[in-house]
Amino acid sequence: MIKVSRSTILDAPVAAVWEVLRDFNGHDRWHPAVDRSALEGGKKTDQVGSVRNFVLGGGERIRERLLSLSDKDRRLRYAIVESDVPLMNYVAEVSLKPVTDGDRTFWSWSSKFEAPKGRERELADLVAEGVYDAGFEAVRARVERRSPASSAPLQRAAGGAAIDGLAMVIDRHGGPEELHPARIAAPPPGPGEVRLHQTAIGVNFIDIYCRSGAFDLLQPPGAPGMEAAGVVVDVGPGVRHLRPGQRVAYACPPVGAYASVRTMAAELVVPLPDSIDAEAAAAGLLKGMSAEFLLHRVHKVQQGETVLVYAPAGGVGRLLCQWAAHLGATVIGATSSEEKARIARAAGARHVILPGTQSLEDQVRDLTQGRGADVIYDAVGRDTFAHSVAALAPCGHLISFGQASGPVGSWDIGSLAASSATVSRPNFAHYTDTPAKVAAITERLFHAIDRRVVTVEIGRRYPLSEAAEAQRALENRETTASTILIPNENEESL
Repeated sequence: MIKVSRSTILDAPVAAVWEVLRDFNGHDRWHPAVDRSALEGGKKTDQVGSVRNFVLGGGERIRERLLSLSDKDRRLRYAIVESDVPLMNYVAEVSLKPVTDGDRTFWSWSSKFEAPKGRERELADLVAEGVYDAGFEAVRARVERRSPASSAPLQRAAGGAAIDGLAMVIDRHGGPEELHPARIAAPPPGPGEVRLHQTAIGVNFIDIYCRSGAFDLLQPPGAPGMEAAGVVVDVGPGVRHLRPGQRVAYACPPVGAYASVRTMAAELVVPLPDSIDAEAAAAGLLKGMSAEFLLHRVHKVQQGETVLVYAPAGGVGRLLCQWAAHLGATVIGATSSEEKARIARAAGARHVILPGTQSLEDQVRDLTQGRGADVIYDAVGRDTFAHSVAALAPCGHLISFGQASGPVGSWDIGSLAASSATVSRPNFAHYTDTPAKVAAITERLFHAIDRRVVTVEIGRRYPLSEAAEAQRALENRETTASTILIPNENEESL
């Protein structure tokens, strides 16, 4: 299934833009690709179920059905019924939201469809550029306010109004119950900053460590969160790699991602390729970047190595299994249930270890003819560290990159001599603290996603206001794959 998502911001009131778009049979009056259009069966132009029969400039005929239309939400969905262009099972959605700063409009246009083998890229580009981008510019010319400055670069300097939004914050460190909603205002971006309308937010164990106080990254009051995706509202002076309306994502400190709007430093915010939608980016960027440097930088996994991955059905673990297997490693997963074991095997784990009468290290040695694992990726911490050391092959590498069960405590370095072990405790921030590092990691990650070396799976979605429930489920190890939070307009009125 191909996904195409585009968005933009128009310098026009949302009501004016919606008036144009809600006319389901009016696109021949504004879209440059449409030559003529007519409704079938005498139905009204905003009537759900109506079919528009139109002809493109090149003579191709397309019939599309209106599936839903909401004036309250300013959203409509439609599907191709019949087409000379081979866009199969095509379903699209148009959505508008007001941007209170300057009374502007955020417009999202997205679709899913299938295409003949070998024509996927061609047809994705056709939809993204020939339909969506061309439509944006046509409506822009129709509704935007015009002034002598309208041809200036798409950059907004500091000044103007703040944008109201919702955040989930803590007033003190503690359990999930400390998270509560609060009104926030994202100020206009200053030099080197960007202001974002966030559409999906990642939930990660580091958020739990920040909420509890285990990591000294969040001093209350404040919002946790390291990862989100959204759309650029405006940029401050000096920002050259981002523009208003662009789809972007980030996975970097400072914390504060649990919010519907945010103003932050722009240097580590990255543009998203068309092949990755906002939810996949929010679910997979931090985890995918972690998997990239764990497999390619902390330890460069080689073909033929044996790799042990804890929590192989989780967000990072699943990506580690997929990518390590692609690199030619033999992957062993260590998990807690047969359900999670099935997920691990589907992700590329050749063997899966479950709790039983044998210790983890004995099971690893049975699977490796007594040798042990060449590299172990351990995100559990206190409960597994000793077992991991015992399961290493001679000159093996233990990478402790998380502490879901608590800190590992103090260890006598002499105890590592039994296997000449190397132990690493990588810090995400040290591998992602410059634009050059982020660019290198995300380039390899996006390429891996595009080639389906790794796939980002979303296990659970929660409204932003239910962030406490999302963290509680993750902390209790009730989840598989990735968890995300979705801001919505109804919540922002809280």
